[in-house]
Parts: sequence; structure tokens; C-alpha cells
Amino acid sequence: MYTLKQKLSKKKLTIGSWLSFGFTPVTEMMSKSGFEWLVIDLEHTAINSTTVLNMIQIINLSGLSPLVRVGKNDELLIKNAMDSGAYGVIVPMVNTKIDAERAVNSVKYPPTGTRGVGLSRAQGYGMEFESYSTWVESNSVVIVQIEHYKAVENLSEILSVEGVDGFIVGPYDLSGSIGHPGKFNHPLVKDAMKEIENFLFDSNKPGGIHVVHSNHTLLEETLSKGYKFIAYGDDMVFFAEKLNKEKEFLTELKTKFGV
Repeated sequence: MYTLKQKLSKKKLTIGSWLSFGFTPVTEMMSKSGFEWLVIDLEHTAINSTTVLNMIQIINLSGLSPLVRVGKNDELLIKNAMDSGAYGVIVPMVNTKIDAERAVNSVKYPPTGTRGVGLSRAQGYGMEFESYSTWVESNSVVIVQIEHYKAVENLSEILSVEGVDGFIVGPYDLSGSIGHPGKFNHPLVKDAMKEIENFLFDSNKPGGIHVVHSNHTLLEETLSKGYKFIAYGDDMVFFAEKLNKEKEFLTELKTKFGV
């Protein structure tokens, strides 16, 4: 059985999902849904630090790898996520090699990085610092988000940073940086995506993308392009999609029976 870190290093396919709600019962349900890892999103949600710790515990105890998408490339935010027991972080808006180095340094302890040393859940509540410091050096995961056209231009340099395990495309922000947010069929957006996809097979580190909506055809197309680190869906989106389908059914039902 490969760990997430090992799968990434071998460019093996791994599929996880995204958590936006911050409700522990939903986290537990998602942990039983066939995913290998779950990302707790702290950039676009109201999830607080206590809830993060509880969610990480559930994911961890379910046998999955807990990851945290921090709000920005900030050493304090990354340290807080890791000290809560995250196996790794997804760091937004990594546009340069320097950005990538900052992310890695915030995860790793000296002498490799610059992370401050503290005792919390990750360190066994003060009882397991030595074993944790060894673990974090060789097993922690750093995924950089490629979500700006400047990041696409610097992709090779970004991935050359030791300690970066792979990247994940943020398609909405990437399209926004080009001036056409959410318009994935715009020629300039398609050109940027094509440049990334051409890079997937040449790089020794895996590329990923967030397939936000539960579209089976799109997911298979994404896999065929060479993406290996796939975030599929989101607890909030799964719920909204189901409600919309039921709403359509109820509307048709009322029409059929003359309500």
C-alpha cells in the first residue's frame, strides 16, 4: 500500500475531494465515499481552526490523508494546519520559484525549512515530537496551486523546488488572471490549459486539477490528459447538485399531475 507521498513521487493516479461545509458529520460521510484524501478548504470558506482540527481527526481516523488548502502562502497559516495534524498543504497562488520555496520552508523544520517548533496534535500533544519531526521531513506533502498565467510561465522553475510534490490547477482563478473568469472555452484560457497539459508528461512531478462538478465524462477526459492528482467534486457542490436534480424532478411532477 502506497502512501500519498509515495504515489505522488511515482506519479500514480490518486483521487480525492474537497470539503467546504465544515460540518463534521459531512466530513465523516465524505471519508466513507471512496476517496483517498480530502482537502479542507480554508481559502473560500468560514471554517475555523477548531473545526479544522476536528475534521482532520475524522479524516485521519478514517484512514484517509487529510490535506488543508490554506488561505494564502503564509507561514503562520501553514504552521497552524500542519500542527493540527494535516499530512500536507495545498498552497494557493504560487506564481514563482520563490513562492514555492516559501511554501516548503513553512512546512519543514530547520535546517531544511523555517517552520517554528511547537507542540500540538501533530506532535502527539507534546509526547511525540522526535518521531513527528522525522515524519514531516520525509512524508509531508506540499502541493502548489497553479492559478495564474504567471505561474504557467514559471511552471518548470516552480516544480524544480525540492519539497514540492506536485501541482494542482485552479481553473477559475487561472481563467480570471487571463481576464475571462469561468470562461474555459475562451481561446486564451484554452491555450494556457494546453500549455499545462503539454507539461504533464515531461515533468517528473504529477499535475492535478479540481474537477469541481460531478461530471463523469469530464473526469475521464481529465484522466486521459495525464492529470494524476485529481480533486473530484466538493461536499457543497455534491449537495447543491442533488438538490437541483430533486427540484427539477418536483417541478416536472407538479406539471405532470397538474399542480
